[in-house]
Amino acid sequence: MHQTTGVAIIGAGPAGLLLGHILGQAGVPFTILERSSREHVLGRIRAGVLEQGSVDILAELGLDARLRERGLTHHGIYLQFERQRHHVDFQELVGRTVTVYGQQALVADLLAEHERLGSRIVFEAEDVEPVGIAGKRPEVIYTKDGEVHELACDFVVGADGYHGICRQRVPAGDLQVFERSYPFGWLGILADVPPSTDDLIYALHADGFGMHSMRSLEVSRLYVQVGPDESIDAWSDARIWDALQTRLGVDGWELQEGPITEKSITPMRSFVVSTMSSGRMFLAGDAGHIVPPTGAKGLNSAIADVAMLGRALLDHRAGDSTGLDRYSDRALARQWKVQHFSQWMTEMLHVHHEVPDASARAFRYRSQVGQLEYVTGSEHAMRSLAEQYAGLPF
Repeated sequence: MHQTTGVAIIGAGPAGLLLGHILGQAGVPFTILERSSREHVLGRIRAGVLEQGSVDILAELGLDARLRERGLTHHGIYLQFERQRHHVDFQELVGRTVTVYGQQALVADLLAEHERLGSRIVFEAEDVEPVGIAGKRPEVIYTKDGEVHELACDFVVGADGYHGICRQRVPAGDLQVFERSYPFGWLGILADVPPSTDDLIYALHADGFGMHSMRSLEVSRLYVQVGPDESIDAWSDARIWDALQTRLGVDGWELQEGPITEKSITPMRSFVVSTMSSGRMFLAGDAGHIVPPTGAKGLNSAIADVAMLGRALLDHRAGDSTGLDRYSDRALARQWKVQHFSQWMTEMLHVHHEVPDASARAFRYRSQVGQLEYVTGSEHAMRSLAEQYAGLPF
């Protein structure tokens, strides 16, 4: 079956869904192809911190009704070390905030609005294959319910994640990959208990990193540093709470415990490609870059990509192709700043148990404590952290 559209978007995560809204509100036809089912897309549990710029984009597009109702605005974060907690006030330092709002909630909002508008989204699209991206009229071939479809378009956008097909279709000689794996992972839990903190807590402890976040006023999200290859089966609920109590504990404060409803271990890595475009195909989000979660940049980087790409596609329709020509360079220039910040936060807050020499390991830990003492004792250092955490310009 032959079909046509303006922009073929591969992937119905937050990047693909948001780009669809940017295009749709400008009257640009688009089709979103997603290999998974609608239920699977809605069930993905991912990041939950939105930068100020991400919130502003959603507001500009009129997609923030539930976000304004249920999102939790935070004016800063706590940095904790040596059983002392220090507040970094973003509002006071740079006049910006962040908002805690689960990625799955954002995806549900974006998808519900697409369904209300009757957008063309194809779930369970199999064997998706972009072809002819070097020409003027590329196609995306896919199978749905056993029938092969050929979708002709002006542009292809690969918002299909790290394991997606689009990046694989960039000619090998045109693409270089920069990647780093970290020697630790995060064991994350969701617990049915109100948060024990008003702002997120990032804690360095001799046993390893600990973090207290939240998903709502009723649900807490917490993390402990573990080895990247550890089995979740080795971590009973009691062991998890014991580790959290130890790593997050300070005098005069109590971590409330509750039923754990979800737990998983996520390895940590950094990944960036050398180009976000190839012919008439453009990459966005995890298809082009991944950050460790410490700096809360994954979801926000995807939103930044599609904000830039969406504007560039609209400008192209108006006769100005400058934005499309510069998209890859602009997106990657921002991304490398984000990568630096995420790596800095990760290195500063995680214990390097992999270092075999005890003396070297202790030296590294003490230097991290010194670094945190400097950051929390310097207004200039705190302002730099606040500026980057609350979000660089799009």
